[in-house]
Amino acid sequence: MRGPLRLLLAGTLVAAAGCGLTSGSPMVDDVRPGSVGQGRPLKGADLTVTSKSFTEQLVLGAIMGIAFQAAGAEVLDRTGIQGSIGSREAVRRGDADAVYEYTGTAWITYLGNKEPIPDPGRQWRAVRDADRGNGLTWLAPSALNNTYALATNQANARRYGTRTLSDVAALAKRDPGAVTLCVEGEFANRADGLPGMQKEYGMDVPAGRITQMDTGIIYTQVAKGSCTYGEVFTTDGRIKSMNLVVMEDDRKFFPNYNAAPVINTKTLEEWPAITDVLDPITRKLDNDVARTLNARVDVDGEDPHQVALDWLVQEGFVKEG
Repeated sequence: MRGPLRLLLAGTLVAAAGCGLTSGSPMVDDVRPGSVGQGRPLKGADLTVTSKSFTEQLVLGAIMGIAFQAAGAEVLDRTGIQGSIGSREAVRRGDADAVYEYTGTAWITYLGNKEPIPDPGRQWRAVRDADRGNGLTWLAPSALNNTYALATNQANARRYGTRTLSDVAALAKRDPGAVTLCVEGEFANRADGLPGMQKEYGMDVPAGRITQMDTGIIYTQVAKGSCTYGEVFTTDGRIKSMNLVVMEDDRKFFPNYNAAPVINTKTLEEWPAITDVLDPITRKLDNDVARTLNARVDVDGEDPHQVALDWLVQEGFVKEG
């Protein structure tokens, strides 16, 4: 699951939190420094990277681990933990050293806040400050923001000229028959989903023009035009592969889920060069990059680790051999 669907049922979270990391394997990529890791400042470090189990997280975990290797560290791969809270707890307890986490997930799910902070920078700073007491240090965030959105196909984008959610709301008022929505059941009932979005934008779409369906079906139905607009996640690779047009959340309603490295504070104190290794990589991550990398896994069937390695080499962050 992606974006806001990381807000899992409490029972699932508790179960995941109680599970320690019992498996893992060494990363053995033949890599050396490119633009990051010069001088191999992590030589002598034994670092464990972790992640959640969905595609984007597997790619981000591999990116982190490969970068650490290029900088000289020995890396244990414990990516792919089920549930939302398990990977965070592993870093907090010291069972792992680093993970890419999402600001909105931390603020709402882990830290128990009910209201997201609309400004992404302020949201990150609030999470960073709140987590200091938990033994976790948040490094600088990326522009990668895996949150909710509405999307349409190219034909409908040209036909109706919508580019923002305000445009969709105006279209629904001007031409009520033009707007049909395909959404998941969870999104249809969440305060930070469809009900809140319609209230914020004054978007009046009758219940009879809203169809609930599974995530994967939404993308195909929107691509075919069976739904004018569908709920998507902003970094999903199917947006790119199906050439969908994402509506801008111009009133900044949806929570920010910017990915940022979270490091066990004791590990970072011992190996402060982790910041210099990861910061340039994180700055390069945005929604377009995520969609491309995610599509290579979810659409083309490639291995997440290989996709991560290819991207790091392509960007010059590391070199092979």
